[in-house]
Amino acid sequence: MEKMNKMQKEKKVFVTVFAIYLLCYGFRLLEYFILRTDQTWVGEAIVHKLIGIAILFIAAKQLRFTTREIGFSKENSLRNVMMGLAFGIGVFIVAYAVEVLIAVSQGSFDSLQIYVSAYAIDQNVGCQTDALFFVICIVGNIVNVFMEEGIFRGLFAKILEQKYRVISGAIIASILFGFWHVIGPIRNYCDGTTSMGGMIANVIMLLVTSTLVGFKFAMLTEMTGNHYMAMGDHFVNNTIVNLLHVVSESGADELMVVRVSIAQSVSFIVVLARYIQLRYKKG
Repeated sequence: MEKMNKMQKEKKVFVTVFAIYLLCYGFRLLEYFILRTDQTWVGEAIVHKLIGIAILFIAAKQLRFTTREIGFSKENSLRNVMMGLAFGIGVFIVAYAVEVLIAVSQGSFDSLQIYVSAYAIDQNVGCQTDALFFVICIVGNIVNVFMEEGIFRGLFAKILEQKYRVISGAIIASILFGFWHVIGPIRNYCDGTTSMGGMIANVIMLLVTSTLVGFKFAMLTEMTGNHYMAMGDHFVNNTIVNLLHVVSESGADELMVVRVSIAQSVSFIVVLARYIQLRYKKG
């Protein structure tokens, strides 16, 4: 009987998480394939993120979770945000420096430029310099960060901890976070702008990297006790590639994949090392 109750509880926990995930994913599909807001002058798929925030708080209320329990405590919030921003900027300074050095060694480096573009897996699209587009980019990414951290590292983590250990729950939520990001290349294939092989390669790349990045944010959340450092780092990750561009003689951001890979690898290793160190101290 005890084993049966345990299995039923495990099933209920997973079904709850998966149901919320599918609901959010349904709105994501609607925006990417029907509304296509990110392909308009807005440049951001923001509608399903706003709906996701509403789902986050409605689900939390129904499950009787406080905002503190889903990671939005006020303790050290400003300090943690600043630490996250500083950390994200720091690793991207390293990444941009490597990218510039490569371009210089190839004799193709032209300049660093600031303008707003839309991220498109392996390149940036668009070149906007009006203040409005900078505001939209920043606000859109704040909404994105709030929704994704609240859902994946907050709500899902809280639900999963009812059955799983913290590390197991983080792995499950991070895998879901990985699949959350594969919609771009799938849409490109459906639109005929990429091949089947290109889609598969990009799906695998995004699935692996987004899962690892999600796990990094989960570690930051556990170490700091709230979402704010992860949100700061997440914001930099999403925003800087849309604002600061490496321009060469033949185009812009041609080595963006290298830049992002370096930044994410360095940040993941640093956070993992610190996480292991703190767990070792706790015994």
